[in-house]
Amino acid sequence: TMELTQSEMNILSNGKSHDPEGDLGIQVYRQRTTECTICFLNCTFIVCSCFFPPQFEGKTSFGMSVFNLGNAIMGSGILGLAYAMANTGILLFLFLLTAIAALSSYSIHLLLKSSGIVGIRAYEELGYRAFGIPGKMAAGIAITLQNIGAMSSYLYIVKSELPLVIQAFLKAEPDSDLWYLNGNYLVIMVSASIILPLALMKQLGYLGYTSGFSLSCMVFFLSAVIYKKFQIPCPFDEFTSNTTTTHLSMNVSSHGHEYNNGLVHEDDDSHCSPRMININSQTAYTLPILAFAFVCHPEVLPIYTELRDPNQKKMQRVSNISILVMYSMYFLAALFGYLTFYGNVEPELLHTYSRIDPYDTLILCVRVAVLTAVTLTVPIVLFPVRRAIQHMVFPTKSFNWLRHIAIAVLLLTIINLLVIFAPNILGIFGIIGATSAPCLIFIFPAVFYIRIVPKEDEPMNSVPKILAACFAALGVSLMVMSLSFIIIDWTSGGSHAAGGH
Repeated sequence: TMELTQSEMNILSNGKSHDPEGDLGIQVYRQRTTECTICFLNCTFIVCSCFFPPQFEGKTSFGMSVFNLGNAIMGSGILGLAYAMANTGILLFLFLLTAIAALSSYSIHLLLKSSGIVGIRAYEELGYRAFGIPGKMAAGIAITLQNIGAMSSYLYIVKSELPLVIQAFLKAEPDSDLWYLNGNYLVIMVSASIILPLALMKQLGYLGYTSGFSLSCMVFFLSAVIYKKFQIPCPFDEFTSNTTTTHLSMNVSSHGHEYNNGLVHEDDDSHCSPRMININSQTAYTLPILAFAFVCHPEVLPIYTELRDPNQKKMQRVSNISILVMYSMYFLAALFGYLTFYGNVEPELLHTYSRIDPYDTLILCVRVAVLTAVTLTVPIVLFPVRRAIQHMVFPTKSFNWLRHIAIAVLLLTIINLLVIFAPNILGIFGIIGATSAPCLIFIFPAVFYIRIVPKEDEPMNSVPKILAACFAALGVSLMVMSLSFIIIDWTSGGSHAAGGH
């Protein structure tokens, strides 16, 4: 006879765990249900079946879950998609973006299918179920590195952009020593006053409201890009009347272009007609940008856990809607940004607008909106990192407020130090993103699926498992290709490797 605690009896009898992290339900499930068994307890039959895994009591609505996942997908990379389109052409960009969106949806399907079979809703625990401790550690490390890189890139934007916005609003001199124009002070203040309180929320679902506001900021950005397309003539006139423009031009030049008296050194790409397909030396760099445009997989299972009345089909609908909305926003932002500047578009779209008029009120408001969006995205990305750390370091511990707060403070402290003291942080995390992102999007979901789905249900030569194996091979190819591009770029003295989410 097996002895169970009262909390374990509740989990097995009513199928719901009230442990926010779900660790107790996962442990009881692992101990009771590898095969379909019948447990005897005080002359009562308790059926523990791999087809009826313990459920988690979620409280987040369908709409809030869409907001949270959409916010997890939406990154600062949207600012560089117009540049990507300029180097691929409209049709090739559309084909690549559609393919990546479809592959991302399929990847989430594999993740949810594996999760549904074993009743586990933590990425690291899926790794443990598939490959034991090595699988759990590999997933946890990949999530930690990927999301720390993403958060660092977001705060790096705050550090570099917020002083310029304040300077433009106040018409301050660019070489002023005022403390509120110091990016290091500003990033610490934003982290302490906005990001940390949101990161201390107990559940991810509570951030649905901030996620909705963050997405509305990006909708405002998209609306401004569309509006400006019909306001800016081609070719456009440079703004060269004061020192602020020189400062902004220097800031833009750090992204890989050289300026001389406000003119871009372009060959024949400065025309005012769109290209349907364009292949040049920079086309290869757009592949990693597009491949990682839909990275949200570490957040999928935590959002699934907190979804009200969850099931695989419902969560797949949440994922598909989020991906479709982001796909539409990505394409429209890239299209109208490209059709505004054509060959003169910069790797960071907002910098191109600053070359026309750095004091444009609408563009300044857009910059504030983008800063708000990336700031509110940081807490969403921090949750999976904290969860990964807890699964790796404290796998048997239940929720504890002190540990919850301490991990958040430690993570934000480390990220702030990286942003302040590491001058080449984006290049460093470009390498991390090129290794961890393919693992999280392509490789891990596919190999977990192959290992977890029983051979009795799907033999190794079945079509789903063959597709999963091809999917993993695609991820390995993308990883090798991305690393090759970055290494070649570094050795040639370029700066395009600096990537983020």
